[in-house]
Formats: sequence, structure tokens, C-alpha cells
Amino acid sequence: MTRFAFTIEFDGAPYMGLQRQSHGPSVQQSIEEAVAAITGEDARIHAAGRTDTGVHALAMRAHVDVEKDIDAFRLMEGVNAKLRPEPIAVTHCEVVPDDWHARFSCIGRSYVYRIVNRRAPLTLDRGKAWQVAKPLDHEAMHEAARHLVGRHDFTTFRSVHCQAQSPLKTLDRLDVEREGEEIRIHAAARSFLHHQVRSMVGCLTLVGLGRWEPDEVRRALEARERQALGLNAPPDGLYFVEAKYE
Repeated sequence: MTRFAFTIEFDGAPYMGLQRQSHGPSVQQSIEEAVAAITGEDARIHAAGRTDTGVHALAMRAHVDVEKDIDAFRLMEGVNAKLRPEPIAVTHCEVVPDDWHARFSCIGRSYVYRIVNRRAPLTLDRGKAWQVAKPLDHEAMHEAARHLVGRHDFTTFRSVHCQAQSPLKTLDRLDVEREGEEIRIHAAARSFLHHQVRSMVGCLTLVGLGRWEPDEVRRALEARERQALGLNAPPDGLYFVEAKYE
């Protein structure tokens, strides 16, 4: 048995998320079916994180155990061939130790959220970013983001469907930057709650629009109740960008 680690890129728009679902297509199902077609085995993919419907990934990490005698390059090429024309690609494949686990060995996860701040309709970025037509003050958004960095009870920024045992999380990074008409929000932590990044982005956007003062983000955090959330951003602009390991 050989354990292979994949680095996966995908457009999340056609899927019900990364994790296999009973009510629609998933990224996991597509990859498992591709691996099974190559190896003839009942494949099971384990990923570093889960993504919601419509959320994308630039470098999701996952692993699969294979009994067939096949090298990493041939497996990657075969899986990618079987995946076409779906918007999923294995960009890297390597053999890893048997005790390496894509999820449980992961010590950090990073996301980026893209906002296109313009009035003209999106064309190339449709479905790949959140369009906000009114001007956004990215400096005020960055100021507000400071209130969320560190270890906190993130109940306000947690989906009611979140299955995590505790709302306590340590947010290592939350930065807001602008380049031209695009605003990018970078978030990093060991792990995140369900909808945490989108919920934080939504509240920061209210600050950028001038509807909230930066300090209102702190008050929402301290409320520790979902009703205090001002806005949950759509999935279109969210990307999983990195999984860190020792």
C-alpha cells in the first residue's frame, strides 16, 4: 500500500463543496471516481479541509492509499485525464509516509477572499469574486480586522450548522489589501469554523461601506451570538490557498 499526497486546484461553482454529498456532485466524489478508474480500487480521499458550495481552491492538499504498483507521475496524469472536462486538476502528486495525514498532520490553513470593487459587471471574474459596486474603504476594513486576530470565541462568525466542538479558534492572520479595483482579504489559522471566513469578510465589508464603524466588529465578536453578525459574504470570492505541515 502506497500513500500519495495530492495538491488540488478546483473551481467550486459546479459542486456542493469538497466533501462527498448525497444531494449533489462534490470534488471528493469526482477525484475518488477518477482514482478508482485508474487503479481499479475503492479509493477514499482525505483532504486538509472542507469547502462549501461554490468555494474554490488553488492548493488543497489531500491523500489517498493505493495498492496498485504505480508511480506518482503516472497516477497524477491518469487522474487528470479521467477528470476532464471537470474544473478539477491535480497539480502535484508525491509519495508520503504512511503516518502522514492530509487533515490531521496539517498545522495551518490559509484562505484568500477576492472582492472586485467596481460598478461595471464582472465578465472574466464572474463566479470567481464578489462584486461590490459601492466604494470600499480598505484601510478601515484592515483596521477592523485587527479586532479579530488572536484567540477568541467566534460564535458570532460561526454557521448554525457548524459541527466543531468548540467556537474557540486562534486567528493568526487577517489582512486587507487593495490593488486597483480588487480587494483581497487574507486569513490564516490552524483551523476555521464553518462559514468563519465568509462571516468575517461580510462584517469587514460593512465597515468598508461605512455602515459599521471598525469597533462594531469587536462588539459583534464579543456578543458571541450569530444574531450579531451583520453579513455573510457569498462563496464566489473564497479560495483555499495553502495547507501547512511540519
